[in-house]
Amino acid sequence: MAKGSQLSQLKSALSQAGVTGKPQGTKRKRSANQANDKAKRENKLAEIHQKLNPFDTKVTKLKHDVGGRKLKGVIGKPAQSKMAGLEQRKKTLLKEFQEKDRAGGIVDRRFGENDPSMSLEDRMLERFTKERQRASRGAAFNLEDEDELTHYGQSLSKLDDFDDVEMGLDDEEEEHGQIDREVVQKAHFGGFGDEEEEEEDGEPARKKSKAEVMAEVMAKSKEHKLLRQMEREKEDNVRHELDEAFDSIRDLLFAPVASTSNSAAETSKDPPAKEASSPTDPLDGLETQDLDYDQRVRELAFDKRAKPKDRTKTEEELALEEKETLERAERRRQKRMLGLDSDSEGEDVPKKGKRRREADDLDDDLVDEDEEWAGIGVGLGDRRADDNNLGSEEESGEEDDEDSQEDEESGDDEGRPLGDISDHEDLTTKPNTKKVAPGSKSKELPYTFDCPSTHAEFLAIVNGIDDKDVSTVVQRIRALHHTSLAPENKFKLQTLAGVLIDHVLYLCSPPSPRLTHLSALLPHLFALTEAYPVQSAEFFVKKLTLMHKNLNRGLSRGALNLEAKTWPGLPELSLLRIIGIAWSTSDLNHAVVSPTRVLMGAYLGLARVRSLADIASGLFLCSLFLQFERLSKRLVPEAVNFVTNAVLHLAPNGYEDASALPGSFPSPDFRSELSGSFTVQHSTGFPPSQKVDLLEVLVAGSANEGTKFGLLSVALDLVARFAEMYKGLEGFVELYEPISTILKHILKQPGLSEALETRLKAVSDSTKRLLKFARQARQPLQLQAHKPIPIPTYIPKFETSSSSYLRHQDPDHERNEAAKLRNQYKKERKGAIRELRKDAKFLAGVQQQKQKDKDRAYNESMRRVYGSIEGERAEEKSMEREKAKEKRRAGRK
Repeated sequence: MAKGSQLSQLKSALSQAGVTGKPQGTKRKRSANQANDKAKRENKLAEIHQKLNPFDTKVTKLKHDVGGRKLKGVIGKPAQSKMAGLEQRKKTLLKEFQEKDRAGGIVDRRFGENDPSMSLEDRMLERFTKERQRASRGAAFNLEDEDELTHYGQSLSKLDDFDDVEMGLDDEEEEHGQIDREVVQKAHFGGFGDEEEEEEDGEPARKKSKAEVMAEVMAKSKEHKLLRQMEREKEDNVRHELDEAFDSIRDLLFAPVASTSNSAAETSKDPPAKEASSPTDPLDGLETQDLDYDQRVRELAFDKRAKPKDRTKTEEELALEEKETLERAERRRQKRMLGLDSDSEGEDVPKKGKRRREADDLDDDLVDEDEEWAGIGVGLGDRRADDNNLGSEEESGEEDDEDSQEDEESGDDEGRPLGDISDHEDLTTKPNTKKVAPGSKSKELPYTFDCPSTHAEFLAIVNGIDDKDVSTVVQRIRALHHTSLAPENKFKLQTLAGVLIDHVLYLCSPPSPRLTHLSALLPHLFALTEAYPVQSAEFFVKKLTLMHKNLNRGLSRGALNLEAKTWPGLPELSLLRIIGIAWSTSDLNHAVVSPTRVLMGAYLGLARVRSLADIASGLFLCSLFLQFERLSKRLVPEAVNFVTNAVLHLAPNGYEDASALPGSFPSPDFRSELSGSFTVQHSTGFPPSQKVDLLEVLVAGSANEGTKFGLLSVALDLVARFAEMYKGLEGFVELYEPISTILKHILKQPGLSEALETRLKAVSDSTKRLLKFARQARQPLQLQAHKPIPIPTYIPKFETSSSSYLRHQDPDHERNEAAKLRNQYKKERKGAIRELRKDAKFLAGVQQQKQKDKDRAYNESMRRVYGSIEGERAEEKSMEREKAKEKRRAGRK
């Protein structure tokens, strides 16, 4: 590039690039290559501009230049980056700044819309008032009023065509001088028709004179008037006929009213009075007809009108109405008992049983007639809930008075038997209340009851009441003490939940449990549990704590002691099953289910088998575990171990002792003295899925062959169902291989019945199939896949930015990574601050430019104003000078 000033360098660069100077070639060639030359020209100018501008490119010098390296950020273009940043801010930040104080959308300017002190009703009322005021001001020109609309609310252009609009003229219009279109068309000046009328001989009609035309118009008008008078007379005749026939029609209409009201009786006596009056005076008849008409109108006005339907009542209103109904019914019952007259014979007496379903009912306290309590034995022997009501029909009889008296006499103050020297406590107390004989029970159930605070008070309330009516008593107690009626009713119903738990356990207590009546009480207990979960959970946990204490006391006396109560009885099992229904069993941690699961595992793991009742109780606990873990599928090793030991106790096998058993599961009671009589001797005559009567086993202690075979069928069914539930576990093969071996060994024993062999074979085949699938799904362990470890090198590390390569190196990897993160944070923070400063500088420039434009506009407007004022002042001065000259010329000074 040539030396000298920048101007000389620019001229020489432009001439060398061929940008300046005379173009070469003819005019035609230059026009053909004009597009390509323009692009080349722009590229050359950009290249020259880049070479001549020393500040357009910034180069960072390297201290150590190593060949072959690719470095980023060595060459920069600050001018271009600055322009790009400005353009980007104009597109984003400038638009945001311009729209900062702008409110988009539709502005709601309705009256009171933005006033928070006005309610919705006040706003609507004020708007309605404003609208009526606005309408009243323009009432003279209100087009919405149909009575004052001209031309029947139609356009004048549409009224010209009378062929399609059947609208004739009435008498008033005729009197005002209006004439039909047909008359105008035919008579008025020939109707201004385009076609000329022709006479009969084919010649054109002559033009009528004005007198003839007016005569025809008058004749036509008289003819139309006569026709309208005839139509009016015809209508009047029809109206008179209807008036004469009105009496007969009126008798048909008011026939039922006349039979029940005095006014109709008086009306029926009116005709003789009419006949007695003077027939020659027509005014009397008209007055009588007017009186009859007025009387009929009044009767129609006082007729009973249709009433609107009742609105849907709230929960508080329904509770109050139900309470008042029960109280009225109780007062009527008391009066009938005392022989007094009842003042409210027409009051509604509530029906026994379930209440009427309402429109807003959520079905929280209603019991479906088809859905009943299926018994506590559901899941023990069959998968269907409706087939496992174990022993509910056999034990549904009434209590024996003698047995109850013996129990009362043999019990102490706390309700524990005197013969039991252990510290075992019952789950519910047995108060010394004499039970009423079945024949002396009350025939009519009371309607009002006090809310009991203890189980003893509840037993005093239901004493003398049939068990089937206890559910009605509970329902009436809940209705009388609804939470919306009084603040203290909430605490009463919370206590009622604990009372119902005690009563359910009381019904399940031996010697004569009554399980058939649980289906009516449990819906109330579930409803109270759902309404008050915290308090209900406390009641359940108290019972579980007592059960755990009883287990510890029984184990302290000896796990093999026949008098020690280590296994749960019928009340305890009922409570555990109610917990599984009332609470969620799939939660990881639960205030009620978690201690229940621990207690059931303690029963299965610590208690020893001494009788068939213990096996039945343990199998029921296993079935409860199967229901509890149906969704979560948590492994319960105690349940699987107990089911396996139950199969070993009940099925005939050739194992001599526990050491010969496959696997490592504990079997402390195998081949013991007490378990020697548990084995099924003969199983002929029983179906493969023999049912078990749980009440007979737990209460009566039945030990026949049918009970043994039924328990064995239940154990085998639980083995198959646990295998189906745990087939996805990693250790399923190790868990069920010993069980499969035991089943194969039992199948090889001679003397098995066909039913038992069929059942064993089905369970063994399903277990084999699941084990096969589990083995196929397993994969051998492999080493963890990772990158190969490189050979260590001792080449020193060099950094491009600094000669001290040990400055930012730390032998601790975590500390080194933390330092890198801190450096990166500082770098990004500086970049963010730099961008924010650039944004602030850009916005300041925009605001400054905005203020400059505003000042410039103001100065220009002021300059125009001053200019106009100065022009006017100059004209005024020139006029004054002219006037002064005129005065001087006239000689006036």
